[in-house]
Amino acid sequence: MSIRILPDTEIKQAASSFYSPPLLFANPKNLYQRRAKRLRELAESSPLGDYLNFVAHIVDAQLKLLDEKPIANISDELTAYITKNEGVKPLSASEFKRSDEWRELLFSLINECKPIAEGPIQGTLEWLEKASVSELETLADHLLNERYEEVGADKAVFLWAALSLYWVQLTQQLPRQSKTEYGEARHVCPVCGSAPVASVIHFGDAQGLRYLHCSLCESEWNVVRAKCTNCEQTGKLNYWSLDSMEAPVKAESCGDCNTYLKAMYQEKDPHVEPVADDLNSLFLDAEMEEKGFYRSAINPFLFKVDE
Repeated sequence: MSIRILPDTEIKQAASSFYSPPLLFANPKNLYQRRAKRLRELAESSPLGDYLNFVAHIVDAQLKLLDEKPIANISDELTAYITKNEGVKPLSASEFKRSDEWRELLFSLINECKPIAEGPIQGTLEWLEKASVSELETLADHLLNERYEEVGADKAVFLWAALSLYWVQLTQQLPRQSKTEYGEARHVCPVCGSAPVASVIHFGDAQGLRYLHCSLCESEWNVVRAKCTNCEQTGKLNYWSLDSMEAPVKAESCGDCNTYLKAMYQEKDPHVEPVADDLNSLFLDAEMEEKGFYRSAINPFLFKVDE
């Protein structure tokens, strides 16, 4: 999957017909506000409450820096790149040449988190603050190329938060008339090539449609239901929940590739949020792993290396 720029004729045709956009770009301000609020709501009754509140503070920092530390505008360069390289992911996590701005966001994020950091977290922030440019860039390369075992989970949380804040601002500079081009690798983001956090079953204008939510650039792309989001097979899908099948969060497992991805149902709870509700349902992950299934997702605040 990738994206291309729609010509005017296709834009007019889509506008005059029933049209479900295959690609949704995030509204960063709204996204961070909703995520922080949901994390704090879930923390009130969760055994993981302390961590959920800590993550909410990081999200607050992302929201603050979104206004205070905007990145440079390179929209013309991005549009030209998409036009010239049709079929290529414009913000490929492994290939896009990121600027120094992501490190500036990281240091600002560290400063925002220092007041509440204690114990090991404080040590992690101090290490990141003192790390050389080459060390930080190497760690970022490892993360963006899915070499998670090369980066400690404690460092990965802050590095990814800064990288994601950088990437989500880049997506705001992509041409709005971009469209998903279906092809291979539908299980990864058509914008940056990263794995999803979870899938969201929308309500409202997109009632019943399933969108996968990107773990890096926060974009969402439509993938039809009744197919495995990892291997696209249909024969061995099952749905699991810790409570009842009416729960807003379920795990969709595939017996063909032995993976699972959580699904968030907005019609069951309109406030459900991919990152927050994924973190709050870690006990479901434990159950799925006991059944022999492996996550096909990444949570920006939960890096775990399978042994």
